[in-house]
Amino acid sequence: MEMHQVRYFLATVSELNFTKAAEKCHVTQPSLTRPIKQLEDELGGDLFRRERPQAQLTELGQRMYPHLKQCYESALEARSLASAIKSGEIGTLKLALSETINLELLTSHLTELERLFNRLEMKLLRGTAPEIVKLLKSGEAELAIAADLEEGWERLDRWPLFSEEFGLMFSAKHRFASRSAIDADELRQEQWLRRTYCELAEKAATLIRSHSPDVDRGHELTSEGDLVALIESDLGVAFAPRSSCRRTLKQAPVKGVELRRTVYLYGVAGRQRTAVASAILKMLRAADWSRYIN
Repeated sequence: MEMHQVRYFLATVSELNFTKAAEKCHVTQPSLTRPIKQLEDELGGDLFRRERPQAQLTELGQRMYPHLKQCYESALEARSLASAIKSGEIGTLKLALSETINLELLTSHLTELERLFNRLEMKLLRGTAPEIVKLLKSGEAELAIAADLEEGWERLDRWPLFSEEFGLMFSAKHRFASRSAIDADELRQEQWLRRTYCELAEKAATLIRSHSPDVDRGHELTSEGDLVALIESDLGVAFAPRSSCRRTLKQAPVKGVELRRTVYLYGVAGRQRTAVASAILKMLRAADWSRYIN
């Protein structure tokens, strides 16, 4: 079944006259009736009763009409969508984010994308380091933002965005709230919230453990949202990177406990990128990240 056959059929249904339908489709009458006859042969019966000068739908034609109409309209929509994607009027961003990446890092850039693309569709995916790599390999994500993934995949491209230090994160009601720095010995007896989803979770725990053995008896969390909610309620503290700190929380460096991470933008070498992915890649690499560098 060809789409021009369906178009000629629908035009004839509209006009109930082969001559007028041919004029409407800008073809000769034989050029219209021949494809309709081929369609009838394919469907196994007549679609029209030829009653000059009129053409009337047969029962088969009446039953096939809504299906063929829907088929044709769907094809037109698909063609329109493909054209919009090709011209850049519509675009999809498939971006994977580590569980440790604060979405506030990207909101201004996503707003700019909305301005550039009339119809922007975003798919934001969260995951741990192994999950991020899996999303990139499968093509479910075009780009990713995370700390060091420690992955030896040769097709993994990465561009450093910024490096930042870790510090102690706590609530505005905490006893450290007015402090600009904290002595490591003061960490004893704190209620620890362990960010097991962090790419540097083990390294952070090792550094803290020498000063506060209680870190191993703290609460284990698997999402940044839960971490923020518990800290806001003053139910614990966490050792986290600077960009993870929300406006409602406080953070201060711990003397003698130093840990840094670099946040990277990841892509897949040799894989063609969409216009949206190319645009945000350029934005992120050219962005000023100085507010997160300490």
